[in-house]
Amino acid sequence: MSYNLIIILGPTATGKTKLGAKLAYAFNGEIISADSRQVYKTMDIGTGKDLGEYTIENINIPYHLIDIIEPFSEFDLFKFNTLFYESYNDINQSKKLPFLVGGTSLYLYSIIKGYNLAPVDFESEEYIKLSCLSIEELKEIILNFDTKLHNTTDLIDKERMIKSIIIHNTKTSGQHNTNPLLNPLIIGVQLPLEVIKQRITERLQLRLNNGMIDEVNQLIKNGVTLEKLLFFGLEYKYIGLYLFNQLNYNDMYQKLNSAIYQFARKQIKWFRKMEREGVKINWIDGADYDKAKEIINFTYWSS
Repeated sequence: MSYNLIIILGPTATGKTKLGAKLAYAFNGEIISADSRQVYKTMDIGTGKDLGEYTIENINIPYHLIDIIEPFSEFDLFKFNTLFYESYNDINQSKKLPFLVGGTSLYLYSIIKGYNLAPVDFESEEYIKLSCLSIEELKEIILNFDTKLHNTTDLIDKERMIKSIIIHNTKTSGQHNTNPLLNPLIIGVQLPLEVIKQRITERLQLRLNNGMIDEVNQLIKNGVTLEKLLFFGLEYKYIGLYLFNQLNYNDMYQKLNSAIYQFARKQIKWFRKMEREGVKINWIDGADYDKAKEIINFTYWSS
């Protein structure tokens, strides 16, 4: 079976988006975003949408799962999977090649591993039983099957904890998977940690100078709560704390810069975990278009 999906992954600030767009242009493809925050409208600077990067040689590369819901709406792994396969099928029907591009590790992992997720039934007996448990009891259940959580909010928000347990139980129940069989070619963009750190700092300064604080302030004016900003994490969390006078500007900047760097390190650990589980990632040094194109061409003619 030849590959039917190309995945471009890597830690933040390594140039995945532009590389994915250039490759999609070269191979008649369309982009599916694997970013848990770029799905939200009006959250542009903080999520690094950089929509201009989807224009190559004056051609607009179609993209999916960006700007699709309001910041007040909920988005989770199940919704991502549902919309991913809808987009994947649409792209296939257009006789184009799907490119999954992004850095939200759990989203990428769920596609690579072929998770078969079912919607959470809020009236099911399982949901009702779990709702009666305390957060500590739910935490104990989750940590029994996932000792290295991707997001600490999974151990804070009761609703998310219940969903995580039900999704895990569904995934391991052996239910028939009706999703199309994927055979992805995975290209990973890597850079030395010191280079990533420098890029993160430079990018953060640029975004702060180009309206990111105003963007978060507008979200607050539109009714987005501090709790929701904390949920979004990183830029929205720390700028939110600054705007709610819980951090001064210097502390906000230093803590945010450090948090983004730590996030990049966590992404790298996720990708290494995938490799230990047998996932083949073709690593390239930086967003090397020629090398990535060579890998795709070689794989195509060898398949």
